[in-house]
Amino acid sequence: MSSSISAQSRRGRRSAAAAVALAALAGLVASGIAAAQPAAAESRDRALQSRLESMVKAGHAPGVLASVRDRKGHITNYTAGVGNLRTKAKVPVDGYVRIASNTKMYTAVVVLQLVGEGRIGLDTPVEEYLPGLVRGKGIDGRKITIRQLLQHTSLLPNYDLLPNGILQDRHTFREDHDLLQSGLTTEERPDPGVKFSYSNTNYILAGLVVQKVTGRPIGEEITNRIIRRVGLRHTYWPGEGDQTVRGAHPRGYVTDPATDKLVDITELDPSMAGAAGRLVATPSDVNRFMVALQDGRLLKAPQLAEMRKSVPAENDLLPGWRYGLGAFQIPLSCGGSAWGHGGDMDGYQSRTGVTADGRAVTIVLTRDELTSLEALNDPLAALDAALCAGKPSRR
Repeated sequence: MSSSISAQSRRGRRSAAAAVALAALAGLVASGIAAAQPAAAESRDRALQSRLESMVKAGHAPGVLASVRDRKGHITNYTAGVGNLRTKAKVPVDGYVRIASNTKMYTAVVVLQLVGEGRIGLDTPVEEYLPGLVRGKGIDGRKITIRQLLQHTSLLPNYDLLPNGILQDRHTFREDHDLLQSGLTTEERPDPGVKFSYSNTNYILAGLVVQKVTGRPIGEEITNRIIRRVGLRHTYWPGEGDQTVRGAHPRGYVTDPATDKLVDITELDPSMAGAAGRLVATPSDVNRFMVALQDGRLLKAPQLAEMRKSVPAENDLLPGWRYGLGAFQIPLSCGGSAWGHGGDMDGYQSRTGVTADGRAVTIVLTRDELTSLEALNDPLAALDAALCAGKPSRR
C-alpha cells in the first residue's frame, strides 16, 4: 500500500460508494440493459465470460472472477484479466477475496437465529441490550429497534463518513465500540425524511448486541453458527491484526490520487469493517451460503419470512429496489427478483444474488472504485444476465 494514498481520499471513495450503494446493486435495472438470453448452456458461458473480459478491457479492474451455481447445484467458475499487475499472474480460479458488506447478510442471520431462540426481540429497543450506549446528537437507543438496525431504517449516521483521517487502513480496532463511537459523533446525518438510509453503524451495533446476548464476539458466532454449520470451508473471519488474505487470491487495487496509477492495497486491517464487512470468502462459498440461507438450513421459516419483509430502497436510479433484514431484494430483467447484497472495500468490489429456484451468482472485481456509470452498471448487468440465464426475458 502506497503511503501517498491518504485515508481521507480512500474514505471519500468509500463514502461515495456508500452514497450509491443501492445504485451499485441496482445499476443493471437503471441502465436498461437486458440480460443476454442465449439458447444453449455453452453460449451462456461464453456470454458471461465475454462480459467479464469486457470489464477488464474497459479498465474497471485488473481482474474479475465469478462463480455461478445452477439450479441443480453445479458450479462453474470464471476469471478474466490478471490477478497481479506486477507478476502478470492469472486470476486464481475461485480465489479468496474480501467480501465487505456481503458480511451484513451473515450478521443478520446470526441476529435472526437468536430471535428464533427467544434471546433477541426484533422490535425491542437497542437500549434493552446496550443500555446507555447509543447516545448522541439526535440519537437515542431507546427509540431504535433491532429491526431498524438490520433494515437500515434507524437513521444512524454512517461511521465511514468521518473527517480528519480518523479511520486508518492499518489501524486495528480492538473493540467495535471504537467504530460505534466514531459513528455516533460524526456530524454527517441522513435526511430525517428518508425512511431507508444505508449505514454501516447499524451493523456495528447489531454485532455488539450479539456479543452482549451470547457473551462471544460476532466473528465467533458467525463462525460457529454459519461457517461450520453449513460447511463453508473457504470462508473465514480474519483475526485481530490479520492484514493478509489467506490462500490463493487476486491482489486488490486502488488508484493513487497523486499519480493516477493503480497500486496494490491487498494488505489492510479489516477490523475497520467489523460486523458490517470483515469476512473473507471465495465466490463459490458466498453462493453456497446464499443457497443454504434460502433452503432453510440457517433460519427457520418464521425468521426467514422476517428477513424478507422489505422496505422501499429506491430513488430515481433504483426503481423497484427494496431492502429486507440484511439483504436486498433485486428486480431482474427477466421478471421476478433475487436476494443478495454487494460489498465494497479498498481493492475489492463484489455483487451477489440468488433466485428462488436456487441459481446463485457472485461476481468480484479487484478494484473498488466507481469511476463511471459504466463501471457501476457493467458488473450488475453481468449479475442480472447470469441470474436470468435460461429464463425468457420480459423486456
